[in-house]
Amino acid sequence: MSLNAAAEHLKTLQAGQQADSERSRRAQQEEIVYHQWATFRVDDELYGIDVMQVKEVLRFSEITPVPGADKAILGIINLRGNVVTVIDTRRMFGLPLVPYDDDTRVIVVEFNEQEVIGLVVDSVDEVINLPHNDVDRAPNVSGDDSTKRFVQGVCYYNNILIILLDLTKMLLSITPLSEEELKAQRGY
Repeated sequence: MSLNAAAEHLKTLQAGQQADSERSRRAQQEEIVYHQWATFRVDDELYGIDVMQVKEVLRFSEITPVPGADKAILGIINLRGNVVTVIDTRRMFGLPLVPYDDDTRVIVVEFNEQEVIGLVVDSVDEVINLPHNDVDRAPNVSGDDSTKRFVQGVCYYNNILIILLDLTKMLLSITPLSEEELKAQRGY
């Protein structure tokens, strides 16, 4: 084999290896599934909720109390002609109450197709992308700690633990059952 033929053969082999390496890199990238989380703080803990459920973030403002409502419900606000129920996450999680300040926010989330809910949080952090594989399942907990029953998973991001919440479970825990749901529970 001549020197030129050997050089051409070597180039062909290297090109094939580069193509294989590129295909392998693309396949690995495609396997990683990312999920976006909106993060916020309550009592110095970092929490995350599915960003697709977040409609907007508002500064804390006047909230009209609703007599007889669940203790976690602060009241309602009028958001561009729509009534939004506002929930205090500190009350829901059984944490001590603190005065509202300039960092306090109301995260407006979609509860179902007809209803939006506002969550009062100490502060809003950022939207992050987490690889689905990096999220650990919710720890198996015993007892009646109100926060833990809403946890769907946990993840470390930049060496900070993020508690990922199941928003549907959270909101269903304080939402009254419809008449149909009550009948189904009673066996009618």
